[in-house]
Amino acid sequence: MSDAEITPELLERLAQLDTPTVCNALEIVAPERRAIGFTTEPLICLYPALKPIVGFARTATLRSMQPYAVPEKARARQLDYYDYIADGGPRPSICLIQDLDGARAGFGSFWGEVNSHIHRGLGALGVVTDGSIRDVDANAAGFQMLCRMTAPSHGHFHVVDYGNTVNVAGMYVDSGDLVHADRHGAVVIPKAVAARIPAAAALLMRREAIVIAAAKAPGFDTTRLRAALAEAAAIE
Repeated sequence: MSDAEITPELLERLAQLDTPTVCNALEIVAPERRAIGFTTEPLICLYPALKPIVGFARTATLRSMQPYAVPEKARARQLDYYDYIADGGPRPSICLIQDLDGARAGFGSFWGEVNSHIHRGLGALGVVTDGSIRDVDANAAGFQMLCRMTAPSHGHFHVVDYGNTVNVAGMYVDSGDLVHADRHGAVVIPKAVAARIPAAAALLMRREAIVIAAAKAPGFDTTRLRAALAEAAAIE
C-alpha cells in the first residue's frame, strides 16, 4: 500500500482505535508482528486526555550532555532538520526522536513550548521520545507528547542526525513509517496491512463483547466463561 493510498479517511478510522487495540488487530492481519514494532520501555504521556494520533514518522537523534564542537554547524543542522520535518514525506507526521546520551538520556530537553509550536506548525501531531520534555503547561495545544521524563533545562541539546532509523523506547522506526500512538505508547503499522486494521479491530471487539457481557452477568462462573469463549471464537 503506497503512501497515497493511506487516505485521510483511513487515518481518521485508525485514530478512533487505541494503541492496544491496534496491536491486537496486528496479531490477526500481520501475526509476525506480534512481538515486534511497538514501544516496550516506560514512557510518560503528558496529555493522556488527547485522542490517539496516527501519522508518518519523522525520525532524528539528538544529544544534550556535551556542547556541539562547532555551534554554527549545530544551528545549520537544526535548520536542515526543520526542513526535513516540513518536507520529508507525507503529512500528518509524528516525530520519533532517539536520545543518544545513554544512561543520561533526557539530561536536556529539545522539546518545550517553542519546539512544540514549531513542529505543530510544520504538520506534526506529536512526538515520541526517549529523551525529555519541559514546559508542560505551555506546549502547543493538541500536540501529543510521550517521553522518558520531564526536565527543566535544555542543556546542550543539538540534533545529531535525521531521517535515519531510530530506536525509541524499544521500537525501531524508519523515516516514513506509519505510526499510531496514545497514552499507552506507540506501534508501527505496516502500510501493506493498514487498511485491514479497522475490520480486524471490529472483529476483536465483537468477540471481546461476548466475554465481557458474560463476566458481568449474574451467576458467572467458569462454565459460563468456557461457553462465552467458545461463542466468541466462532465469530468471524
